[in-house]
Amino acid sequence: MSDKRLFNLVHDEARRRAVAAVAEAPAGWRVTVEPPKRTGDQNAALHALLGEIADRCEWAGRKWDIETWKRLLVGAWTRANKEPVMLLPALDGHGVEMVFRRTSTLSRAECGELLEFVNAWAAENMPAREPA
Repeated sequence: MSDKRLFNLVHDEARRRAVAAVAEAPAGWRVTVEPPKRTGDQNAALHALLGEIADRCEWAGRKWDIETWKRLLVGAWTRANKEPVMLLPALDGHGVEMVFRRTSTLSRAECGELLEFVNAWAAENMPAREPA
């Protein structure tokens, strides 16, 4: 075995191959078993919702881009789940940086929870769309 291998445990054959790969792995190799990562559909739904929020909402007296809304909402969701959000001094000594989990590391379940949180926030805070 010379390269990293990834097994999605979706059927018995995949499980058998994963067990065989572990049995054949050289000493010192690592094994990680983790929940599946977020799906492309979840990512697309999150970004579509963030786009709507960016188009229709203001915060601190102005409109913000999708990336800023994503940081604000992921930070709020993280705190709501009692996970740490760190404020660290900026490396250049000017201001602070908020550091928290990246959405690319979320499991499918966590991304689903984030989508529910953002949808609930939008339902409570997003102004109604103006008639065309």
